[in-house]
Amino acid sequence: MLESLIASVNALLWGEGQILIYLLLFAGVWFSISLRGIQLTHFTHMFALLRTSAQADKNQISSFQALCTGLSARVGTGNLAGVAVAISLGGSGAVFWMWVIAILGMATGFAESVLGQVYKVRDSQGEFRGGPAYYIQMGLGQKWLAIAFALCLFLGYGFSFSAMQTNTITDALHHAFGVDRFYTGLVITLVTGSIIAGGFKAIARFAERVVPLMGLVFVFSAVVVTMVGFERVPAMLSDILHSAFGLQEAGAGALGAAIKNGIQRGLYSNEAGAGSVPHAAGAATPTPNHPATQGYIQMLGVFFDTIVLCSCTAVIILLADIPISGDMEGIRLTQDAMTAHMADAGVYFVAAAITLFAFTSVVANFAYAESNLHLFALDNRMGRGLYMLSYLAMMLWGASAKLEQVWSLADMALGLMTLVNIIAIVQLTPTIKRVTSDYHRQRKQGKAPEFCVAKVKIQGQTESGIWQEKSIDN
Repeated sequence: MLESLIASVNALLWGEGQILIYLLLFAGVWFSISLRGIQLTHFTHMFALLRTSAQADKNQISSFQALCTGLSARVGTGNLAGVAVAISLGGSGAVFWMWVIAILGMATGFAESVLGQVYKVRDSQGEFRGGPAYYIQMGLGQKWLAIAFALCLFLGYGFSFSAMQTNTITDALHHAFGVDRFYTGLVITLVTGSIIAGGFKAIARFAERVVPLMGLVFVFSAVVVTMVGFERVPAMLSDILHSAFGLQEAGAGALGAAIKNGIQRGLYSNEAGAGSVPHAAGAATPTPNHPATQGYIQMLGVFFDTIVLCSCTAVIILLADIPISGDMEGIRLTQDAMTAHMADAGVYFVAAAITLFAFTSVVANFAYAESNLHLFALDNRMGRGLYMLSYLAMMLWGASAKLEQVWSLADMALGLMTLVNIIAIVQLTPTIKRVTSDYHRQRKQGKAPEFCVAKVKIQGQTESGIWQEKSIDN
């Protein structure tokens, strides 16, 4: 019955109903227009803000740490296994639609991250917490919808995603080294527990040290593969474009499969619109201290995740001379592709990469769900302890679960989160536009933007003491 229910919900959201595909495209276009193509017109400003992103209050996390935490969650199985799933089910054209949803999603990611900052709160330990549940409750005054989102988040990032990430790690290591999946899962669970016990700041420090290094190594490997097979690159790009628009023999059926799988896996990878990254965005103290700063930083995260890292995986798969069956294939397709490029070393390289990518996601996913404990007054030692034990138990279960079973549960949770979040952020568009305009106005005046909630008309209210509440100038 449970599998049947999950399948029915996914069919409505992702399958024949395709509600989320249309909703995500709408959100991307809506915010691209509302924010005047901010992901293109202010593209270089994202990179400029990286220079000061490491600065922060010593008691809080920096914008750079928030970016790395966001990338920790984004950069996971979606980049390696998810791209393989998209190509195996949707053909090479799925890659093009992943790019499209990423470009549009950059504007959506900016919008939700701005809101995560505007409506952030302090928890019982004095740390910043933010996310959709808080901007839904404080910005829209809809507590029931905030609770609905938080419950979906716990189902997704709190439980099913951790199981799915563990499942991918154990499958990759079993395929590469023949290691028993249960024992691999047990080790991963214990190591995860030692990190997440330190709370959000410990997770952010871990992400800051690991994510940049693993990203650079993976990009370098893809560049080497591209240079070696450079003569096949034009044919690969042509195949992507032809497949993306159904110009091959399969016609309309291939077009539909490419769009559906490209958008679905693109969203799963970059998470734009899903309401996950605002938790990392809301936990930061940005420099300059304005919500739009973190919007730009997290928009950069969408770019790195999909346009850069997912493209690297796609290149590795599509330049490999291996058959793609058309059945659902995950991390093993990526391993087979890298083996074609690097011989036996390829399967070990991908196993190591997916272990790191997925492990960082597992750690960051815990932080996202934990951020919502404050909403239920459970941000205390007992609440955190019970949640941590449940999270680790779900990881251990996922080590030996079936791939289709785990992915279906993850898809449903992500879909429900996205549905609630997009409904909320579209309603909060006036606040997003006013906060963004305030940031650009101060920059044009030659000032370092500083957010004063008294000078910007926002919907609802912010928590007292978070932002400057009195104007210091005229």
